[in-house]
Amino acid sequence: MLQSRALVIALILLLSTTLPEVHSKSIFERDRRDWLVIPDAIAAYIYETVNKISPKVGQFLADAAQTPAVVVTRNFLIRETTKLSILAEQLMEKIKNLWYTKVLGY
Repeated sequence: MLQSRALVIALILLLSTTLPEVHSKSIFERDRRDWLVIPDAIAAYIYETVNKISPKVGQFLADAAQTPAVVVTRNFLIRETTKLSILAEQLMEKIKNLWYTKVLGY
């Protein structure tokens, strides 16, 4: 039982999710800068599956996902990946402009 608890906590930390926010996001939403949407969706699927099998373990998962360490880690990851995503979008825009002006001559 101790190993399964450790595995569940590690899984939650790996997926770094808070359950209430999972259902408000769409994986295929266009212009989405949040790279954690897919791990959130996976975590929601795991939670729903576990909750169907054992509501007690599902509640443990929900409580563990709301711990300060998980919330702080998840918020940090969201903040940093959003910065990286914005920088990647700006880089792509610069490359596109360079391609059109220098290579194609538009």
